[in-house]
Amino acid sequence: MPSRSAPGVRTGVRVVVAGDRGTGKSSLISAAASDSFPDYVQAVLPPTRLPSDFYPDGVPVTIVDTSSSMESRVKLIDELKRADAVVLTYACDQPTTLSRLSTFWLPELRKLEIKAPVIVVGCKLDLRDERQPMNLEQVMAPIMQQFREIETCIECSSATLIQVPDVFYYAQKAVLHPTAPLFDQEKQTLKPRCVRALKRIFMLCDQDMDGALSDTELNEFQVKCFNAPLQPAEIVGVKRVVQERIRGGVSDLGLTLEGFLFLHALFIEKGRLETTWAVLRKFGYNDELKLRDDILPVPTKHAPDQSVELTNEAIDFLRGIFRLYDSDSDGSLQPSEFDDIFVTAPESPWTVEPYVDAAERTPQGNLTLNGFLSEWALMTSLEPALSLANLICIGYGGDPTSALRVTRRRSVDRKKRQTEKNVFNCFVFGPKKSGKSSLLNSVIGRSFSSNYTPTNDVRYVANVVEQIGGSQKTLILQEIPEDGIKQLLSNKECLAACDVAVFLYDSSDEYSWKRSRELLLDVARRGEDSGYGVPCLLVAAKDDLDPFPMSLQNSTRVTQQLGMEAPIPVGVKLRDAKNVLSRILSAAEHPHLSIPETEKGKKRKRYRRLVNSSLMFVSVGAAVAVVGLAAYRAYAARKNT
Repeated sequence: MPSRSAPGVRTGVRVVVAGDRGTGKSSLISAAASDSFPDYVQAVLPPTRLPSDFYPDGVPVTIVDTSSSMESRVKLIDELKRADAVVLTYACDQPTTLSRLSTFWLPELRKLEIKAPVIVVGCKLDLRDERQPMNLEQVMAPIMQQFREIETCIECSSATLIQVPDVFYYAQKAVLHPTAPLFDQEKQTLKPRCVRALKRIFMLCDQDMDGALSDTELNEFQVKCFNAPLQPAEIVGVKRVVQERIRGGVSDLGLTLEGFLFLHALFIEKGRLETTWAVLRKFGYNDELKLRDDILPVPTKHAPDQSVELTNEAIDFLRGIFRLYDSDSDGSLQPSEFDDIFVTAPESPWTVEPYVDAAERTPQGNLTLNGFLSEWALMTSLEPALSLANLICIGYGGDPTSALRVTRRRSVDRKKRQTEKNVFNCFVFGPKKSGKSSLLNSVIGRSFSSNYTPTNDVRYVANVVEQIGGSQKTLILQEIPEDGIKQLLSNKECLAACDVAVFLYDSSDEYSWKRSRELLLDVARRGEDSGYGVPCLLVAAKDDLDPFPMSLQNSTRVTQQLGMEAPIPVGVKLRDAKNVLSRILSAAEHPHLSIPETEKGKKRKRYRRLVNSSLMFVSVGAAVAVVGLAAYRAYAARKNT
């Protein structure tokens, strides 16, 4: 694993040297460490350490020698998987070792899924036949085109010490200041995530928000990132370079965003990646160009039945963002308006599961305000760190610690018979074709479809529910596929995050009812065994179809036995979905009610009451005995006196 101390700061770089036998691996390492050519070098050297002052970045390098023999293959693979960078060697006097890079070594690294950057090194440069000169760039260009993981190529001579220190400098640099996250070598452009990060940095530094960095703002940026101001002549020089190379890079107001991006592309093209990385790391980015964990103060959950929500301050900020980017004021965000919000985030977060199609949209596919806030609530519930990172990236200027809050434990809510939560998680169970997907679709305003498409993975939807009096709560529904219920319930804490469970069944199908009842009992037992019992509701779907015989009687009897509400009837097309949502929300807001009790659970409860009453009786009896004894002693003492 990479060595790190402070967040984002490496304390060491591990470089593994591999290649064919006889290509000069061990001599290269020995020459780099001792600055001399060894008279004798053992077949495989022990790990060699170059101290922190060996290179300007001040990070020590550990070099690991390897053997290419079949007997050492397991050890070689292990070392390669632990490498921060890989140096692949070939011998300049043995052309076959060069061809072996593309026919064996580089494909082998891909096969092993080695993600470390690769430095290709030609050793024994002094032994190359001068009658057969080679253009390294010409030979390596097609190989580097095929294998993009190659960071750079260099030739050296351990005997004459030509470019030997440079080998491990480039290896260290490839780890500390990698090219791949920043620059697309094929297109010769900055990568999208790099552009987004630099755009955010530019906007943070553009304090007067005029679309350009003035000389003062440029100087403040320089001091923040490099602890040294720019001289007036240097600022003029920077602007001149930009003006000569890119139209619109400099305006009357200063350096524009186009000019700022061009400068960093220029740094990278000239091999000065450390400059761009210094800027990115100063503003909190890691090697993946995402905000580092150490600047994301995500509140900690201390128990499984707690959850994380947005605070009112964060929600007010998001409402303001929605209004700001709703340029046509139609109450919804078009795709272009939505993309503009996340233009300074690593990527748009809701284009992948489970967020895609999880919230309310207009018939034109635009995101409503309720849909926008619901997506944020869902992301905060599932991935609080991602939610906070995106809040910061889109411009949340408040204290990051004020954006999220941890809710009270659900077990405490149950004892207090009330909850302070604003976001509730509802698990939706039921057999196939019971109407689960239709219920979820109705929550986000989708019209009913008669086409049946089975759900094979867990699916989420979320929406804001208006309450009487004008208050709003967010309901997150999680559809549990029937085939995944057994695996879910195998986890003892599976119900900890659940505020209410809904069980659907097709009221026209007796099997559907029986299966739903089985699932209800399974969940009830898991809740009793784990201590995370949840309010449960039965929903009789497709109520407008002919019910199977004894449907109403059976369902009513089961709910009475378990201490639950009577089943909620809904039609095939779920036109009365608002009523269902209100009932679900009401159950979630009363965490002490509608919790089913099985016979086993009731017996366990009676036993506990008996034990508690027995302990109470024993305690009272003991107290009476103690008081009586004390009174007798006092009486005896008084009599003796």
